[in-house]
Amino acid sequence: MIPVARFRRFLLLFLLSSPALAVSPDGVVAVSHPAAAAAGARMLAQGGNAIDAAAAVQFALNVVEPQSSGIGGGGFMLIHLTKTGETVIVDSRERAPAAASADMFAPEGMPMPFQQASTSGLSVGVPGTLRGVDTALRRWGTLPLSQALQPAIELAEHGFRVNRFMAEDIANDGGRTQLQPETAAIFRPGGVPLKEGDRLAQPDLARTLKLLAAEGPDAFYRGPMAQAIVEAQQRARSELGPAGAGRMTLADLAQYQVAIRKPLVGHYRGWTLAGMPPPSSGGLTTFQILAMLERFPLGDPAQGYGFGSPKTLNVMIEAMRLAFADRAVWIGDDDAMPVPQVDLLNADYLATRSALIKPDSRMGTPHAGNPRPRDTLSARPQPQSTQQESPHTTHFSIVDRWGNLVSYTSTIEFTWGSGITVPGYGFLLNNELTDFNFVPSGDAAAGNPGANDVAPGKRPRSSMAPTVLFRDGKPVAVYGSPGGSTIINSVLNVTLNLVDHGMSLQQAIDAPRLSVTQAAGRVACEGGAPFMQPRFSIATQDTLRSLGHVGLGELGSDGCQATIGSVQAVAVDPATGSRHGAADPRREGTVIRVKQTENLPEVRR
Repeated sequence: MIPVARFRRFLLLFLLSSPALAVSPDGVVAVSHPAAAAAGARMLAQGGNAIDAAAAVQFALNVVEPQSSGIGGGGFMLIHLTKTGETVIVDSRERAPAAASADMFAPEGMPMPFQQASTSGLSVGVPGTLRGVDTALRRWGTLPLSQALQPAIELAEHGFRVNRFMAEDIANDGGRTQLQPETAAIFRPGGVPLKEGDRLAQPDLARTLKLLAAEGPDAFYRGPMAQAIVEAQQRARSELGPAGAGRMTLADLAQYQVAIRKPLVGHYRGWTLAGMPPPSSGGLTTFQILAMLERFPLGDPAQGYGFGSPKTLNVMIEAMRLAFADRAVWIGDDDAMPVPQVDLLNADYLATRSALIKPDSRMGTPHAGNPRPRDTLSARPQPQSTQQESPHTTHFSIVDRWGNLVSYTSTIEFTWGSGITVPGYGFLLNNELTDFNFVPSGDAAAGNPGANDVAPGKRPRSSMAPTVLFRDGKPVAVYGSPGGSTIINSVLNVTLNLVDHGMSLQQAIDAPRLSVTQAAGRVACEGGAPFMQPRFSIATQDTLRSLGHVGLGELGSDGCQATIGSVQAVAVDPATGSRHGAADPRREGTVIRVKQTENLPEVRR
């Protein structure tokens, strides 16, 4: 438990100290792109609530960050309702089509090359974003879908200036904006890649959004648009032949449903966190790492556990390695195959895992543990080797005048998704099915459940981790991040910075991050940008190298040059109700505060 005096000092810093915070008793949005932030702020200014604003932000991101998310993808919207104290999750994760099979990425046992598989229609999951946003609006919003779509329609119709991040993603696209003529026509007009400052208008997308505003989501999941989606994902890379064609049908689209879930709950040093349950590994893996770290005095420089110290970073690395070993074997879509959630978070189990961590040494490559001691495994289950994961996806956070909170992470998976734009409709399709195991891992004899093997209708394992941090039952902050499997560690880093290191919200976001996403333990860390303070010293990096950690380069060099995540967050002072936003400079993070004056109902009933 944190001493009361220390908690009060932390809360004061957390809520008040950073000049980069936007402070308001009304609404606040924190988004990775200023135009999308403005869309959300517009809904708040028109009297809408956080759910209305989230809808507008998500649709606007489809226009200004199409490489990261959109209606061709999926995501997780975490909502905290202040009136009831309830926290709910709208799960709009993509699903495998009914014709999917466990071996579809590995015909005859040989896995397809990732680049070819991920840019073919085979990788496209049934999209859920539109159905998810519409569900959230109908259940908890106050404004109609047509109003939430309006800012995105205007951005698509009239255009916006391409920022540095989009220009870089086009220039370094790995071919994804060049493979399909419809995609190239938008982002490489006349064969010339768009550059920073160019104006991008998307008339096909504008027409699509207008159609959705007029007819609702059924215009997407049934009829001519659905037919166009099915035909688009039937494209196969020539190298793959017919095996690379997508398997989605009109029936898959028509039958898509979102899931309303209860959050997973974790505890750390007297704080409570609500996060994502399966099919995301975000909550489980984050909470496992926190539980394994709780016995170490993080935040105490006198004992060698200050921010960025060798002991602090070493125990973080080791806890990540153990949790990711478990993640690779045990976590998948709980609706398709039960995940041992309670067992993975069992205090006794995590104590045995934490006991493997030594502050001044590095363990060998850990296996997944056995969270079900009643089961006798004939062999230690081995994780399936993972495919490439993109640093993209997007996250934003919102609070409204009533104190309702939204933390929303959405994606089309890899940067530019599959690279397939639906002809005539102007939006990209995801390649989310590449989050499944390429080679089936299920092995009853070895005790491996094949939790993330492909199956009909199944959702691929995610890392998305929209999170709410509570103190004494009241929400203090919501945050999350993009970044593939590094999402988990971005959320972890920010949580430790807030709880253990006493940082303000903006300091906690700006600080350099450290990430390990496989049991083998290759380390990635930050420090290349001036705002990333305090840095991980070369002496500390050399200590980690001497322990055997890999990924940091040569002795004496600065190996912390990665960029990890993009955390957008809002905070609430539980005593005064004042709100603050903090945005990540790793992208074009933007905080807007809004004076909400209209007396519209808080939540539609």
